[in-house]
Amino acid sequence: MAQVTITINSREYAIACEDGQEVRILQLARVLDEKAKLLTSASGQVNENMLLAMVGLLLADELAEIKKNGGAVSAPAPSHDDSQKLLELDADLAGKIKTLTEEINSVAKRIELL
Repeated sequence: MAQVTITINSREYAIACEDGQEVRILQLARVLDEKAKLLTSASGQVNENMLLAMVGLLLADELAEIKKNGGAVSAPAPSHDDSQKLLELDADLAGKIKTLTEEINSVAKRIELL
């Protein structure tokens, strides 16, 4: 049996799991930590038991919505930082596409002259 240490709301917990499940446990813990951060940023620091109840309610609500929508999962809205990174990547890719297009046109013109 494997063991991983997860962090939720700046607290570490040692969790036992089946061998090979470590990465999945860490991914799930990251979801819980994100929910805890969301709650504590909105309502300030709350005691651990209350935070657990609030995170559970958020996840239960999300699960109920998924079931209500026939299992359709919608992607979470990107954060401002994610949106900014995507815009920068788009601009970078657009520049590269423009450069490649110009190079292709240049090669095509040289081929036409042959």
